[in-house]
Amino acid sequence: MAFPPLNFTISDRSHFTSSPQSRGFADMSLFVARRLGLIAALVVAVGACSSQSSAAPPAQVENAAPAAATAAVPVQPVGTLNGRALPDFASLVEAVGPAVVNVSVREKAQTVRNRGDGSQDDPIQEFFRRFGVPDPGQGGRRGFESPPRAGEGSGFVVSADGYILTNAHVVADADDVTVRMTDRREYPAKVIGIDRRSDVAVLKIDAKNLPVVKIGDPSKLRPGEWVLAIGSPFSFENSVTAGIVSATARSMPSEDGLVQFIQTDVAVNPGNSGGPLFNLSGEVVGINSQIYSRSGGYMGISFAIPIDVANDVRMQLVSTGKVTRGRIGVQIQEVNAQFADAFGLDRPRGALVGQVIEGGPAEKAGIKTGDVILSVNGKTVERSTQLPSVISAIKPGNEARLEVWRDGASKTLSVRVEEYKEEILKASNTEPQAPAKADKLGLSVRPLAPEERKNASTQGYLLVEDVDGPAAQAGVRPGDVILGVNGKTVKSVAELRSATASGSKTVAILLERDGGQLFLPIRIS
Repeated sequence: MAFPPLNFTISDRSHFTSSPQSRGFADMSLFVARRLGLIAALVVAVGACSSQSSAAPPAQVENAAPAAATAAVPVQPVGTLNGRALPDFASLVEAVGPAVVNVSVREKAQTVRNRGDGSQDDPIQEFFRRFGVPDPGQGGRRGFESPPRAGEGSGFVVSADGYILTNAHVVADADDVTVRMTDRREYPAKVIGIDRRSDVAVLKIDAKNLPVVKIGDPSKLRPGEWVLAIGSPFSFENSVTAGIVSATARSMPSEDGLVQFIQTDVAVNPGNSGGPLFNLSGEVVGINSQIYSRSGGYMGISFAIPIDVANDVRMQLVSTGKVTRGRIGVQIQEVNAQFADAFGLDRPRGALVGQVIEGGPAEKAGIKTGDVILSVNGKTVERSTQLPSVISAIKPGNEARLEVWRDGASKTLSVRVEEYKEEILKASNTEPQAPAKADKLGLSVRPLAPEERKNASTQGYLLVEDVDGPAAQAGVRPGDVILGVNGKTVKSVAELRSATASGSKTVAILLERDGGQLFLPIRIS
């Protein structure tokens, strides 16, 4: 049976209009009734398995100064299942729930222009005639207003004087934003700032002595640990769902690695976006942001932005109105088993430098194409997807100590980090395609004439004319320009043959293709 492909999608805000949809509501009512019946059955089953139960008194939310936060709430076991203690989520929700808010947004009506000219040959007019749709341009109307769009998301209070965190995609393009507390008080909200790259937004309401959340440390999260989400899925406010941490430091295929997401199996749906993810101590460890789904709804995989990333964005937006990130000017690739063998690493790890941006901090520091970055300021880089988030968190102007692997040994280089520029820094986190080698690799190459090198603006000397065998399987293409092998420059066919005759099972060839550079690992047969 064929299935549609899985897609990453933001959990999105819930959209709605004022017109009733009775059938959809009836279907949802039946669904809710069935779920309630299932929940009741599960409660009876758990009660039958439990030999005891205890209810911890709810901790009080502290209404303090802006720097204050709700006290950590240790969750007491409510019973046992198969000999294991079950957490009492009810006490946790009572303590932290008042700091979670509903975020309602509204976009003003937009004028839609009728671009048809009324002629019989106009395809737009033909559509209206064929399907019996009234032409909005008839009667002299050259345009009409689309109805206002409204939606809902979630957020949480991070300071007693009214600062609130949510997702950027919840409030982006909104004309009016309203925040509703759990006690149904409503406040108009001002959007202080939006950072689309991290999907974090900061709101401000005019209020004092609000209940606030306690900020936790997401680096301490472990797979298998209980977590809890509160939000407004499908406009059902203050809904609570729970699950476990599935993984940490996840990078999305469509993202650039600036955010290392927390993966959970907590039910997250449209309307949950921007809501908090709590640990069992009542601390916020993330902001629910994305889901992985075939249908657009929850399918057991959801992702949250680590709260330390969001909090850094918040402080920058509040203090300066923008977010500044660091860059060192390299293009990177993942180190797989073939590359590890080619470069003499004990195992796949680090980030392979596929290209050094000319005039950038990395070039000035002496970083070379073919280096493998193993750590930054003592923080290990296991996968290439970790490097962008580590570098971007360093304040521009500061020094970063990079441990790199070069020529079979590690060395430390100091790089002065510069400010990230959208058009300059671009990390390539896709899997490398393949390597290349002389006769054993199935390559037919020829030297480039000086005039050809000048016209092509290339630093390479060898042009691939035909590909077969291991090189073809690895992804080398005719027209590629060979720049080096295993981190060493090659300028002739003889040097290429010598470099690929090292006896290694795998060689890493640096190619120039379509104006960019990439390494390809070729396994020698």
